[in-house]
Amino acid sequence: MAPRPDTPVAGTEPQAPRPLAGVRVLDLSRVLAGPWASQILADYGAEVIKVERPGGGDDTRAWGPPWWEPRGKGGERQSAYFICANRGKRSVAIDFTQPADVECVRALAREADVLIENFKVGHLARYGLDAASLQALNPRLIYCSITGYGQSGPLAHKAGYDFAIQAEGGLMSITGEPEGEPQKVGVAVTDLMTGVYAATAILAALHERQRTGRGRVLDASLFDVQVAMLANQASNQLIGQRTPRRMGNAHPNIVPYQAFPTRDGHLVLAVGNDGQFQRFCEVAGHPEVARDVRFATNPARVEHRSVLVPQIAEWTRTRDTADWVQRLDAVGVPCAPILDIAQVMAHPHVRARGLVLDGDPERPPMVAHPVCFDGQRPVAPTPPPPLGHDEPRWEKPTPT
Repeated sequence: MAPRPDTPVAGTEPQAPRPLAGVRVLDLSRVLAGPWASQILADYGAEVIKVERPGGGDDTRAWGPPWWEPRGKGGERQSAYFICANRGKRSVAIDFTQPADVECVRALAREADVLIENFKVGHLARYGLDAASLQALNPRLIYCSITGYGQSGPLAHKAGYDFAIQAEGGLMSITGEPEGEPQKVGVAVTDLMTGVYAATAILAALHERQRTGRGRVLDASLFDVQVAMLANQASNQLIGQRTPRRMGNAHPNIVPYQAFPTRDGHLVLAVGNDGQFQRFCEVAGHPEVARDVRFATNPARVEHRSVLVPQIAEWTRTRDTADWVQRLDAVGVPCAPILDIAQVMAHPHVRARGLVLDGDPERPPMVAHPVCFDGQRPVAPTPPPPLGHDEPRWEKPTPT
């Protein structure tokens, strides 16, 4: 099997940070939460081998269109969805129903530092690939299970899907217009946040292992993460004992903090304190409103939002969005235009920050890792792998 060239993704540089160089990750996960976690580790320099089922591989390989296909003979087309979460990995095709293939996974686990899986609770125990079995072979192994509802509790048996978790975990109850139907967020935000939480837990376990010499069993669930993601809204419920409701773009604790109509579109106004509100009123030509006792403080504005918000909407309709943004930026009042994704990808700030990795005939365009290390982005050097392209073995990593 011909090796793939390990040349950097277009837009990256050879000296990109690799703080996890030498760490080996065995990734048995698919779809989004698990692959998102392992891609973060790959961006940080870990060696990641992705175990996929023969024939189809990760479900998201078929989640298209759109597709990206490298030029030239023998290139494998890949879905845009798969590309977003799988750079920097190797792919091996392994059939868990075949004893020899299971032994291959066990052999890989003996040499791994981290294993990530997102099978249903108890499923991998059928093959001796559960945490207890593999940590018996490799006590240093950090075994991270990602499930819908966790390893225990009355719902542990259920499969987890981001949409369903957004519903059952409360997010949809506070997303959407007050009189409209509940809405999900436009990306699988619970999957993504679970991937981030899993990656941070893995990093914490790797740090601890330096002291103890032993791995950990990590139980990450979409449901648990979604409940934690309720953040101030959960706190509002627990402390205020009033159930949060859908408020459209409005904020339950801050006013004015929502989208307002302008002469040519909409403006997001995110006033966070009383000084900002005073400056906004001055720019709007109504400084007296900031002195009104009903609106002078944020608690008062929250209490009288039904009066204040329509007034502000009348003001914002008198100017174009760009005019408002220019004027409010000049006096430090947080605001923003509402851009579509095409506008975001072409945004001069996105380009200046190096957030888009431009593709070439052999590599698809991608969004870069969002955190910089000493001014450099730690982006994995290889594109998402073709299914089963790599030998099911580890090669000695070269720390940098």
